[in-house]
Amino acid sequence: MTRSSATDDAAQRRPGLMARLSQSRNGLGFLFMLPAAIFLLFFLTYPLGLGVWLGFTDTKIGRSGVFVGLENYRWLFDDPVFWLAVFNTLFYTVFASIAKFALGLWLAMLLNRHLPFKNFFRAIILLPWVVPTVLSAMAFWWIFDSQFSIISWVLMRTGFIDAPINFLGDPWNARWSVIAANIWRGIPFVAISLLAGLQTIPQSLNEAAAIDGATPWQRFTKVTLPLLTPIIAVVMTFSVLFTFTDFQLIYVLTRGGPVNATHLMATLSFQRAIPGGQLGEGAAIAVAMIPFLLAAILFSFFGLQRRKWQQGND
Repeated sequence: MTRSSATDDAAQRRPGLMARLSQSRNGLGFLFMLPAAIFLLFFLTYPLGLGVWLGFTDTKIGRSGVFVGLENYRWLFDDPVFWLAVFNTLFYTVFASIAKFALGLWLAMLLNRHLPFKNFFRAIILLPWVVPTVLSAMAFWWIFDSQFSIISWVLMRTGFIDAPINFLGDPWNARWSVIAANIWRGIPFVAISLLAGLQTIPQSLNEAAAIDGATPWQRFTKVTLPLLTPIIAVVMTFSVLFTFTDFQLIYVLTRGGPVNATHLMATLSFQRAIPGGQLGEGAAIAVAMIPFLLAAILFSFFGLQRRKWQQGND
């Protein structure tokens, strides 16, 4: 047999690219992700690219703009309302995320126990998450009403206060009010996700630790929490992303008021771009959110790297 014929036979016996991908675990995962990746690339790349481009122009509604370079960003750097929105966004994200994690972890630990009707409670806890955001915001708008608030009514009836609380009219009251509304909506996502993670932890590990004399707190900190860390990293990354980019809840409750006290970067971007007509300026504010979002994604990446270490992979 000649060398050329042997080479042809070897080429015929070698599986094709699609066959090799289907036989490989990573390749099969790539094939399943490819349609979604193409969809996201098409519907996310163009809007993102257009937003970045508009941030470098002076485009207004009804008038195409010209390239102005970093002029929008220089103007934002000297804009006190923009920096107030940055502060509000970070304050809102940090406090809401910490509270959602603490309460969500507590609920997950509680629902992971052998409780009566626990399936019913698991279903009930999802209600704040599945209710549309606008309906939740309208409900909280009534709860925080300056004259007819149920909270103020209860506190006045019990003698704790003498006059209704101005929840949404005072800057700091408004900040804490929207944080409370966001916590109520976000706890179910954190709790159910962490509950799923808790159920993957073998019960034998906790039983072995208990036999060795570990206290419940030691079992939680030395066994449960380390094994739950990868799930916490991913869940909290999504929680931070959802909170940082929150728009509907703020827009329905306060529209950024009073005196810009609850304006987040997302709501300020919308206000400047659509009602204000300054598309370039609004796009620049939206682009300024990207570094914070990238930081959250990197946090998730390092959390996943920790999971590989726990599984014994380098």
